[in-house]
Order: sequence, then C-alpha cells, then structure tokens
Amino acid sequence: MVEENILEETDKVLYSVDDHLATVTINRPDKMNAMDPDVYRALSEAWIAIRDDPDVWVALVTGAGERAFSSGADLNSTISPGEQSWDSFWRTQEEPLLNRGLEVWKPVISAVNGYCLGGGMTLLLATDIRIAGTDATFGLTEVKRGILPANGGTQRVMRQLPYPIAMDLLLSGNPIDADEAARWGLVNEVVETENVLDVAETYARNLVDNAPLAMQAIKELAVRGQDNSLSEGLRMEQSFVRHLFETEDAQEGVAAFREDREPQWEGK
Repeated sequence: MVEENILEETDKVLYSVDDHLATVTINRPDKMNAMDPDVYRALSEAWIAIRDDPDVWVALVTGAGERAFSSGADLNSTISPGEQSWDSFWRTQEEPLLNRGLEVWKPVISAVNGYCLGGGMTLLLATDIRIAGTDATFGLTEVKRGILPANGGTQRVMRQLPYPIAMDLLLSGNPIDADEAARWGLVNEVVETENVLDVAETYARNLVDNAPLAMQAIKELAVRGQDNSLSEGLRMEQSFVRHLFETEDAQEGVAAFREDREPQWEGK
C-alpha cells in the first residue's frame, strides 16, 4: 500500500510511504532543487511525519531530476537583509529540520544525483547511509556568498571527515567529486547515476527487514554516544537493552530464530 503526498500547500516536496519506507523527494528540478521557504516548510512536515508515524521504519531522501540532489538554499528567497537579530534568532527555532536538530532515530538513506551543495550537503550530513551517482558533486559553498553552512554544516562535517579535509571544504568552498567523497568516507557507495535510486532503495529495503525498534535504539545510542563518555554510553546502552527485552519484537526475534523462519516485526 502506497500513501501518497500528505504534505500541505506545495508540490515542491513529495512524500510517500510504501511498506514501512517513507520517500521524500525535493521536487524543484527546474531550480536544481534549491530550497526556498516552501521547501523548508514541507521538509519540516515530512521529517516530523517520519518521526511520529509508527508505520514508517526507514526513510529515503532524494532530489527530482538528474541534475541535483539539492543545490542548497534558494538565496533569492531565503536571505533577507535588515532583519532584527533577535527575530532572526527565534525564527531558527521554528520548522525543525533533520539537519537542524530534529531527532529522528529511524534510519535515513540519501540518494544523491548531481549537485549536492550548501544546504543540500548539510542535509546529506544528517543522513545515515549515502548512495551517490558518478556525476555527484559535493560542497559547502556558502563562504563564497558571504554566509556560512548553517543547519549543522560547520558541526557535522568536522565530526564526519578528517580535520584538514573538513576545514578545506568549509573555508575554500570548493567542491569535490563522487570518487573523492567516497575516498574520505562521505558516502557509502558510488554507482552509475541511473542506478542511484534503485541502489538506495535496495539499502532501504534491507533495513526494513530488520527490527524497527532495535534500529532506532541502535541509531540513538550510536549518535548520542559521540558526545558522551564511554562509561555514560555503556550505562545508556544497558538501559536501552532492558527496554528492548520487553518488546514484542524481541520475543518474535527469539521465536523466529528457534523456529528457523523469518521474523514478522510489528514495531511493538
């Protein structure tokens, strides 16, 4: 069963759910999937829906067309000189995004075709598994426009890439190609561009076969553990283990192992 777009007021972001997999597509191919206020608003709705819908176990995000995953923020509509500083500060707390601090513990896969620049790359950095086409180009280009990579750009890249590589991306604004991105571990796999979405969906379907509550617990522990001491992480891990032992899925996993069959997860 496929649930088609549930987002309101715009077709600039498409959303569907099929057999526990939510697909989010930035749909402005004529604008290189640049993100204007409508896109940001719709993306916020999509990530909240993914977080809150128990029928969604895994998510996939991509860009429409062949030219771009996303070229970043649409500067003509997102830069507003003269705003009062405090108004601007509080507005950043509205419309939470995956890359702006919204906690989505379900696995998120990105399928990258073409340009992945600026805000497109900060979105990429907030995903868990990344498939890129051979023509993909990655960059944090904001410095060339007198601004900075917000929504986690200055923070996640330092955690995910070696220091000198991350600083080069941040300070030069120069892009890298798919092969270099793979060499530094920015993406999981580089495939022919026409196969990007199919390969990403294969990754996603493999994850859908796993226990959803266990995946959420694993992701949260792994991410939070980066900011905790080892002892704190181990303590949190034991707490999560005890909670998972009480779930129906844990009982089903043991029963399926004993009966030599595939488990039937319920997310309970």
